[in-house]
Amino acid sequence: MDGIREQAPAARTAADAARAHLAARKDRYRIADPERDLRAAGTLTAGNRETVRLQQTHHGVPVLGGQYLVRMERHDGRRIVTGTSGRYFTGLRTATTAGIDDTLAVERAVDAVRRDLAARDFTAGPDGEDADTALTGTAHGLVVIPGGTGVLTRHITVRGTGPAGGEPVLREVYVDARAGYPVLQYSGIRTLAASPTAPGHAARAALAADPAPGTTGSGVRLDGTTVPLAVTRDDTRDAYVLRDRTRIQSDPGHVLATWDAGGHWASDLSGAWPDDLREVASPTPRFGTDATSSGAVDAHWAAGRVYDYYRTGFGRDSLDGHGMTVDSVVGATDYGQPYVNAFWDGQKMVYGSGDEEYRPLSAALDVVGHEMTHAVVSSSAGLVYAGQSGAMNEAIADYFGNAIEADARGLPMDDPDSGLVGETLCRTKGPRDCALRDLNDGRTTAGSFLGVGFGTDNGGVHLNSTIFGGALWDIREEIGPELADAVVYKALTEYLTPLDGFTQGRDAVLAAAKRMGAGGHALTAVRKAFTAHGIVPHWEKALGIDSDVLLSGVNTYDSRLGAGGGWWAAARSDESGSEPYSVWAGRTDGKGQLKLMSPNDGRYHVNPATDGTTVVWQAHGPTGVDILAQPLAGGPVRTLWHGRSTGTALAVDGDTVTFAYYNYGGRPGVAYLSLKDPANVVTIGGGTYHRATFPAVGHGRIVYQDRQRVRAVYESTTRLIDVATGEETVLRKAEPDASLGPTAITADHVYWLLDAVGQNGTTTLRRAALDGSDVTDLSPETGPGALNVSEVTAGADAVTMVARTPVAEVSNAALSKLWQFIPGRKGDGTRRARVSCDRGEQLSAAAAEGTRVVWLDATTGTGEVVTRARPSGTCA
Repeated sequence: MDGIREQAPAARTAADAARAHLAARKDRYRIADPERDLRAAGTLTAGNRETVRLQQTHHGVPVLGGQYLVRMERHDGRRIVTGTSGRYFTGLRTATTAGIDDTLAVERAVDAVRRDLAARDFTAGPDGEDADTALTGTAHGLVVIPGGTGVLTRHITVRGTGPAGGEPVLREVYVDARAGYPVLQYSGIRTLAASPTAPGHAARAALAADPAPGTTGSGVRLDGTTVPLAVTRDDTRDAYVLRDRTRIQSDPGHVLATWDAGGHWASDLSGAWPDDLREVASPTPRFGTDATSSGAVDAHWAAGRVYDYYRTGFGRDSLDGHGMTVDSVVGATDYGQPYVNAFWDGQKMVYGSGDEEYRPLSAALDVVGHEMTHAVVSSSAGLVYAGQSGAMNEAIADYFGNAIEADARGLPMDDPDSGLVGETLCRTKGPRDCALRDLNDGRTTAGSFLGVGFGTDNGGVHLNSTIFGGALWDIREEIGPELADAVVYKALTEYLTPLDGFTQGRDAVLAAAKRMGAGGHALTAVRKAFTAHGIVPHWEKALGIDSDVLLSGVNTYDSRLGAGGGWWAAARSDESGSEPYSVWAGRTDGKGQLKLMSPNDGRYHVNPATDGTTVVWQAHGPTGVDILAQPLAGGPVRTLWHGRSTGTALAVDGDTVTFAYYNYGGRPGVAYLSLKDPANVVTIGGGTYHRATFPAVGHGRIVYQDRQRVRAVYESTTRLIDVATGEETVLRKAEPDASLGPTAITADHVYWLLDAVGQNGTTTLRRAALDGSDVTDLSPETGPGALNVSEVTAGADAVTMVARTPVAEVSNAALSKLWQFIPGRKGDGTRRARVSCDRGEQLSAAAAEGTRVVWLDATTGTGEVVTRARPSGTCA
């Protein structure tokens, strides 16, 4: 609401006045008790204007994304309310008494991240699960997820190193505080491109106590230009360091400092501050070639330019608006190898070392502006870094990064290269071949939006960013840089709230433009820009798919589905996502009524499988995980097994159920049992020196991947068990450095995935006869058409794989898609076709009858269970 012009009740602080105004207008705002339920989250002051940001609480527990803003002006000692906006969730009813403690929540969060990393990339290598890739969790207390009546969760941050390639892991995980099931998980690392309380306070204290005045030094940027640098003499090191004391005036102890990664990997630096980090130093104020080649000169110079942009343009006191120290770390590597990325981790900017083609990432002013703007976003609107809000976070970082660079380089807005991100990083490539993104790419919601789950690019934060960022850039071209920058900054700091999507972003920019006094031409230009990019109310309803929907709006996180015998089974929540997940089953041809299989007992029922007679699934509760079963024809729900943690693999065939489980420390094993005698459980692996993964069952046999130490050497093998006799056959022994992945089995063949070459972005789908003979690579790891296959499912007539095309840029081509092999005329089954041409992510394929396959499709932006009876063929 704008244009209110109502006097706020007299109060000591701006926050108190804002709450008093809301309390006095309960009929308008429907906030029952602002004093109790809204706590001050910050006040932005600019001249006589004040914008108060209030954080919603529910019985004292913060509500994720629940923020309300009150805009006021001060005149003659009085405050006049001029506008309000935000999100206040009125339907919250959840109790706020937790059923699990922090210790268990951390354990469940770490397990969830480990499970997610393993499920999405089995190519971790033979030692991917060892201690040197350990994950740790930190608890932050209770948080209410605001869907429907609300979900009480414990917020956990999981840090560590990913098993595949050593990428940094910093995940924000929200664990249901009653059942102990992770209901939301996304990366907290704000990276430049999709990929992939700190120690050191003693060093900061010594730095702050150093009374040495600032000095003007110099250095040479990577483009060859010499630039002035604000540096400081550090007598303890008998050197000059890249420490700028001249800019942050509100706190003499706060500085702009540039640090040398000193060989540290990006994973060491994410969310942490290694004790041995040192500021970049030089014996004289003139910094030499080492500081140039590492990107330190560029990082320090650019940090000053970005700081000045926000200070002089908007009066912002450093990145957080309160004089924070600005730290930049240069030279980060990827396990000692070149790292071509950059990120803001909530504390500092980290810039990769670059490689033979790409200079150190700090060499581009727009990249530095991008990362530092992430800090501005974090301390203002706090846009959650996932889904549409995360894509807007990226878009705003792109916008201001490019605005700063375009102004510094004198690029006119009609220059085609003005919208390029990172185009100056390359040593040999031209700008367009080098650029990481282009704000002038013309992408729209209708033609370009890519629906993906949070496990892929945090829900599309980079994939979809230029849809919104392109609209902002068009606005800058149409109404002029000065007004556009002011409008976007005002929208960010005074209108946007953490969970806003594209449509709310449009509304915020329009409201900010009106508040800035933009005239009719400018407002028309703003509307046209958003409309041209398809950002209009209800734009999501225009997204279509080429498959049949069996179940829409599943609203679940990290649950697979199953199919068999003409039936499918999947987990779902209610429309708001606030209800613990339940398991439903239906016919694959879409006929008949859906059947609810699981009890409504407060647990999360997930990862179902079915053979058309029985449905089995996992039930996650505070005491652990149960494997449950119920016949489709009806009958009691039976508990087959109870343990601390399971993997996602679960299958049933006739009398046999098999599943993956984890012991403490994440050591994986495989178990199988009989529905007639579930107490007699056979387990394989689960130990320090013997591990088993990826089981599948069919036709009285179980196939799985085995890894154990034999005579001080680890061996990986694909094995087949005859359930009736217990006889075990080694189908194939893998090469020492190979990684083995998911499996499938039919009456005649066994299928499995492997990565033999290692970390080249592609994998193999292999087929063999039941005795291990007639080995054929249906999708080879090398050569034309090689794919990165991550899942496999097989039926009597076809085998289907979930695979990504290895491409350099993150795009629709790089998303997981379904490919199916259909027997040719000779029955060799090596002819492949795309199952569906849907534009979004396709996951969790389950083979049904004939060539029919069921899967989870994210094209429309929400998960749907869909099916096709036959492949689409070749997709454009």
